[in-house]
Amino acid sequence: MTDKVFINGLRAETVIGVYDWERNIRQPLIFDLEMATDNRAAAKDDDLTKAIDYAAISQRVIAEVERSSFMLIETLAEHLAALILEEFGVQWLQLRVLKPTAVAEADAVGVQIQRGDGSFS
Repeated sequence: MTDKVFINGLRAETVIGVYDWERNIRQPLIFDLEMATDNRAAAKDDDLTKAIDYAAISQRVIAEVERSSFMLIETLAEHLAALILEEFGVQWLQLRVLKPTAVAEADAVGVQIQRGDGSFS
């Protein structure tokens, strides 16, 4: 059995982009995360230390994004995925990064990646 914890619509601003004008401004990004876990131990004991702490992950992602300055959202996605897998003991995650201002005619463009143990997807 695989349970998933998700965070949808997490927002942060950062310097991101390949054009000169993008290197001088902060742009909004939106993040959707889905992380595999087994919730039974946390639920049984009603114990946050046995659960994926989505508040801590959200705060860490926002802090990392706001201090970063990548050219590509692909690079940012890989960086964040590695950070979450390593720092929070998540075995598998799906991460979607949306850049709402990238194409004027679109609501958003972005990337979606899956990393970790593929048996959870």
